[in-house]
Amino acid sequence: MNQKKKIDLDENFYVAGASGMVGSAVVRTLKKNGYGKKNNGGNILIPSRQELDLLNAEKVDHWIKSHKPTVVIIAAAKVGGIFANSNQPYDFLLENLKIQNNLIESSFKNNIKRLLFLGSSCIYPKFAKQPIKEEYLLSSELESTNEWYALAKIAGIKLCQSLRVQYNFDAISLMPTNLYGPNDNYHPLNSHVVASLIRKFIEAKKNSYNTVECWGSGNPFREFMHVDDLGEAILFALEHWSPCDKHAPKDSKGNPLTYLNVGTGKDITIKDLSIMIARATGFKGKIEWDLSKPDGTPKKLLDIGNLKNLGWQSNISLEEGIKKTIQDLEHF
Repeated sequence: MNQKKKIDLDENFYVAGASGMVGSAVVRTLKKNGYGKKNNGGNILIPSRQELDLLNAEKVDHWIKSHKPTVVIIAAAKVGGIFANSNQPYDFLLENLKIQNNLIESSFKNNIKRLLFLGSSCIYPKFAKQPIKEEYLLSSELESTNEWYALAKIAGIKLCQSLRVQYNFDAISLMPTNLYGPNDNYHPLNSHVVASLIRKFIEAKKNSYNTVECWGSGNPFREFMHVDDLGEAILFALEHWSPCDKHAPKDSKGNPLTYLNVGTGKDITIKDLSIMIARATGFKGKIEWDLSKPDGTPKKLLDIGNLKNLGWQSNISLEEGIKKTIQDLEHF
């Protein structure tokens, strides 16, 4: 792309959720690309949870007023897998609404230059036509196993969109596919698919187990992306994409899109993913499937054409990314 970048090296970035998997990847990407360097006049603000309670609107507003970020990236959220979403619906809905509303509204009130909100591919209908285009949002019912988290994320996307429509506030959103990589959550019940499987197979190998039990049938298809690819996509969007641009992506009715999908464009069955992870960890036993556990959405592949047409695509293959992730897990 030859056009002038929409952010500068002297920006004062605030990365909300910088200690998490996505937030830490964003910080790595910014630093790698020359942002946050004091000799360029830039800064990256990463307050801890102890320093800033994102559930407290007054504290969030005071902090943003005091520290004056110019670019806000919202990677903070309460996240978890099927088990956590099913058992904590109130927490997943209300906490995520509070976090994002506090950050988005305060950024708007304090005239932030650019804001990027991260949604999730789970916002789309359970039986959406594949691959899933951005405009399929709200066209049908959600997958029940994560609807509380999805509803919160949809509200955040729409809040950003409404502020742009009504007040021309420069807020954009990205919808990443399933993620994995450094700083993932490896809790036995509250983790996502890749992290959960990596933990199971590493422990099985270490303890010389003969079998590993996995949830569901293994038949659903999922798309997985290394979190460092998402970090690059976030920076690319901040630098190069504005819904106001003449050639920016539009829906089928010609309306500018304010949220874009981010993924690899490739999916794999959970069964094949499990085999790939088993091989990467050196586990040679048997994989058994617990059919009493839910499968979730049968297939979820994002249409990534819009971001690709702007000039971005992922670089880390699933096999390479999983091997690297396993190598990084020295604490297991």
